[in-house]
Amino acid sequence: MSLPHLRPLAGGILLALCGMAAAQDVRLAPVVVTATRSAQSPYDIPAAIDVAATPPDGSLDVNLSERVQAIPGIVARDRQNYAQDTQVSIRGFGARSTFGIRGVRLYTDGIPASMPDGQGQVSHFNLDSADRVEVLRGPFSALYGNASGGVVQLFTADGTDPAELRFGVAGGSNGNFRSSVNARGVDGPVDYNVDFTHFRTSGYRDHSAARRESGNAKIGWKIDDDKKLTVVVNTLDVPDAQDPLGLTREQYKADPRQVATAADTFNTRKSADQQQAGLIYDQRIDAANSLRVMGYYGQRGVTQYLSIPIATQLSQPGNSGGVVDLDNEYGGGDARWTWHDTLAGRPFELAAGVAYDNQEQHRQGYENFVGDTLGVRGAKRRDEIDRVFDFDQYAQATWRVADDWTLMGGARHSDVRFRSTDRYMAAGNPDDSGTVKYSATTPVFGVLWRAASWMHVYANWGRGFETPTFSELGYRADRGPGLAFDLKPSHSHNAELGLKLRPTDSMEAGLAVFRADSDDELAVATNLGGRTTYQNIARSRRQGIEASFKDELARNLRFVASYTHLQASFRTPFLTCVSAGCPAPDTPVQAGTHIPGVPRSTGYAALNYGDARGWQAGLDMNAMGTTSVNDLGTESAPGYALFGLSGGYVFDEGPWRVNTFARVDNLADRHVIGSVIVNDGNGRYYEPAPGRSFLVGVDVRWR
Repeated sequence: MSLPHLRPLAGGILLALCGMAAAQDVRLAPVVVTATRSAQSPYDIPAAIDVAATPPDGSLDVNLSERVQAIPGIVARDRQNYAQDTQVSIRGFGARSTFGIRGVRLYTDGIPASMPDGQGQVSHFNLDSADRVEVLRGPFSALYGNASGGVVQLFTADGTDPAELRFGVAGGSNGNFRSSVNARGVDGPVDYNVDFTHFRTSGYRDHSAARRESGNAKIGWKIDDDKKLTVVVNTLDVPDAQDPLGLTREQYKADPRQVATAADTFNTRKSADQQQAGLIYDQRIDAANSLRVMGYYGQRGVTQYLSIPIATQLSQPGNSGGVVDLDNEYGGGDARWTWHDTLAGRPFELAAGVAYDNQEQHRQGYENFVGDTLGVRGAKRRDEIDRVFDFDQYAQATWRVADDWTLMGGARHSDVRFRSTDRYMAAGNPDDSGTVKYSATTPVFGVLWRAASWMHVYANWGRGFETPTFSELGYRADRGPGLAFDLKPSHSHNAELGLKLRPTDSMEAGLAVFRADSDDELAVATNLGGRTTYQNIARSRRQGIEASFKDELARNLRFVASYTHLQASFRTPFLTCVSAGCPAPDTPVQAGTHIPGVPRSTGYAALNYGDARGWQAGLDMNAMGTTSVNDLGTESAPGYALFGLSGGYVFDEGPWRVNTFARVDNLADRHVIGSVIVNDGNGRYYEPAPGRSFLVGVDVRWR
């Protein structure tokens, strides 16, 4: 469906929403900062940004996918595989990732959770201590630099007055268990929020058990009325999370709970530990000027046992083995000045800053066997020091040129440099050291028209870019030495037209039509000997429509719904591999083929009843459209709709608040594919979602 065909649908939704409107004042919305870098109402921003402030009723609240399911445009798939991170994509950007998250920028309290090459993870997002999660979509994401197909930012809550001590525990099907303890309060000039969360699971599928310990502390010190210093410390430990791998279509149909044979054979698993600290200094210089300086440092170690066959490791020179050992040190900073005054007698705000991020990774590879013993660390096959850093300059301005009109624009210049120093040379494996540099300037511009107090219309346009990650640069398609220097960054042209409605004090609705055209999209070139190489595709396109609605239908009865229709396709033909052993691209992919990993549509709806105390109840629905799984478009995961039911009772007396809850997911006990592994070389594309599952729990607060 092209954009011209989308316009009648957009117009129909617009008329339906406007028909419910009455010209009256609207209530103030929660503020967001990701789009403009200053606190503003999302209703007054010419960009698509939404906030998830509270966890869904009766949820474990340990995965990002639980928080953002009601926000259109973002897909966060809980893979039921804690050896791999949650899959996150925004308007189709980031969908090709088979591990980690790329194409989407991630932040916690303004501190990057994405590395300079664009790859990141959300496993250390501590949701129990979070105040909200903001999701920015569309052109203004480009103001966050490399790989900004969208931005997801988690904000830790400030300390509360009076102080609170919180404790929660929940457990249910598949051995899921979560416990957490949280303390937050204010003591003179100091506010604090300290949290520790434990999670473990036996897994829906065989060989998928995992344990995760997450700690987060945010401590703020108000030096005086104009200065504040904030420290954020985060820790994560995931020891030996089992990886069941994906299944073929035939395996999934036979038994969705089974594990791939190779997973048992090599005991595939992953361990990760991370410690990170950030320091944020805010100063109001005078009535018009303010300064914000942020610095951070972290360490992350990863050890992963893969299922690469012994024969492949021995027969392919330069193969890096079946055990990955990564030691990462990373850090950086951001300094931003903000001026808020008037220009030509109208409110004007300008933010300008510089950012630097650096990652140094010691990457080692080992055979995953010793003699006849499999799934153990063997001889070394790879040893290199990889470094990537960026240095960016950015500026962003917002000008209310008239009572009914606001202009917003900005630009960011990015320099991203990669350096790899090879420390392992052997017969058939020459020195692979090398360097490569990418740079880009990404302008954006938007306009907001306040057509009425209950209706705001906006439009925006911008450019974006995405460099290859180190994983994609690591091997050349021609199997020569050095990094894949021939890979180019992808550049995109993005446009969006949107509508924001506040017809009543309780009703909110939104509609956005968007298109993103990319040049030099990255896609798979070859799969050979455990190596995946990449190539640039001339043109690709992502276009679609987003709609959202929420209202209080009656006293204590709330309804929320969202829908996204997305078409993502390659616009030019190219060659790719269709087997694990092809030495060069040999099979044509036709123009118009759907980009894999991108569902054709997604939808969510929930009806919730309850007040701050007393009985609570909820019914919700999650829907996912058909999702292609490979570049050829020859296989796909079918769509589905799953229903969930929750209920509980909240006691709130004196200093105590006790929330008891229960939940049932997948009420109809359907067998569905919850996530996909794009372009898997063995055809194991599918990761099944759990059948009917249960959860009960209690959260206690003492004030």
